[in-house]
Amino acid sequence: MNFLSNIFNSQPHEEGDFFLGITKILGFKPKEISIYRKAFLHRSANKKDENGAPLNYERLEFLGDAMLGTIISKHLYKEVPQGDEGYLTKMRSKIVSREHLNELGKDLNLIQFVESRIPKSHFGDNIHGNVFEALVGAIYLDRGYDYCEQFIHDSVIIPYVDIEQLEGKVISYKSLVIEWCQKQKKAFHYDVYEDTGNDTLKHFAVKLSIGEKIMAKARATSKKKAEEKASKRAFFALQDKMSS
Repeated sequence: MNFLSNIFNSQPHEEGDFFLGITKILGFKPKEISIYRKAFLHRSANKKDENGAPLNYERLEFLGDAMLGTIISKHLYKEVPQGDEGYLTKMRSKIVSREHLNELGKDLNLIQFVESRIPKSHFGDNIHGNVFEALVGAIYLDRGYDYCEQFIHDSVIIPYVDIEQLEGKVISYKSLVIEWCQKQKKAFHYDVYEDTGNDTLKHFAVKLSIGEKIMAKARATSKKKAEEKASKRAFFALQDKMSS
C-alpha cells in the first residue's frame, strides 16, 4: 500500500518545472496536471485529441470567462448591497474587461507556459487575458467551484478590486464620446483610412470626425483598438465641454 502511495505521490514531480510553476501561481497542487497543460496550448500548436478534435485552450477560456463573471458578480452583490442591476453590471464589466484581464495575465507571467509555434514576441496583448481565463477554467474542472472562487479572490479581488477606484474608471472612451454626441445632437463618424506604416504587424488607422471637424486620429493593430484610441484623444480634447 505504501509502495502504491509513493508512486502516486511522485507523479506530479515528473511534470517538473511546469508543475512547480503552476503550483506557485495557484497556491495549491493540481490534481490533474494535464488539464492545466491544455490551458496553455495555443491553436498554432496544431494538437488534436484521441478523437481528432482540435486541442487548445479556447474551450477552457470559454469556461473560465463564465466562472470569472459568476464569482465577480457574487462578490459585487455581497459587497455593494445598494447597487442596482445597472451599477453591478457596469462594475463587473470594469473588473473583467479585456484590458484588466491582460494586466492580470501579465502580472502572473502566464505567457511563459504557452506552447505554440508562434514566437511569443509576435503575440498581441490579448494572449495574456485569454490564458488567464483558460487557467480559471482549468481550476474549475480540476478542483471545483470553491477552489476556483478562492483563486479569483486571492489573485483578482484582493489585489485589484477597489470599488471606489473602479467607480471612476472609464471602460470605453468611444461609448462616452458617442453618448455625448447623441445628447448634443452632433453628427460623428469613424473613418478607416489607408495606413502606410512599415510595421511587421498590420495596423489600422482611424480618424474620428465630429460635425465637420476631424477631432482625432489614431492607429493600432485592430480597428476596435484604433477607434478606442482616437476616442480617448477626442475625449481629452473635448473634456471641458463634455463635463459641463
